[in-house]
Amino acid sequence: MIDLDDIDRKILRELTSNGGLNAAALGKMIGLTQPSAWRRVKRLEDAGVITGRQIMLDRHKLGFDVVVYLGVKLAAKGRVGLEDFERAVCAIPEVQLVQHVLGVYDYRLKVVARDLPDFERILRRRIMTLPGVGEVESNVMLSEEK
Repeated sequence: MIDLDDIDRKILRELTSNGGLNAAALGKMIGLTQPSAWRRVKRLEDAGVITGRQIMLDRHKLGFDVVVYLGVKLAAKGRVGLEDFERAVCAIPEVQLVQHVLGVYDYRLKVVARDLPDFERILRRRIMTLPGVGEVESNVMLSEEK
């Protein structure tokens, strides 16, 4: 656990919005010198608060205009069944996120597709044929605000 002050929170907010900021630009945005900003970022990285920086891709420019969240309930829930399902679902490139969850469903998946017919193909040929899949519920994302 690390104590965060207001400046640390500002740093995290800015880096969450743009992980590619360098220390000089970050410092300018929050009122610190480049060396001070660098030291604070380094401290947050060393403490494990910042675990990496991601590149965000524009899915529309790559031709993926549909996002669907799936709830997947496995037919059998043994340890081997979970591992087999996780290994197989992680190998599908259109599956962007795999979350093992508590509730009605065992897994929540984020799937990207070019259009609805493409999603239907992915669902029928790839997801429904995975080991242990029982019940699936689809929710098509209409818009995203944050």
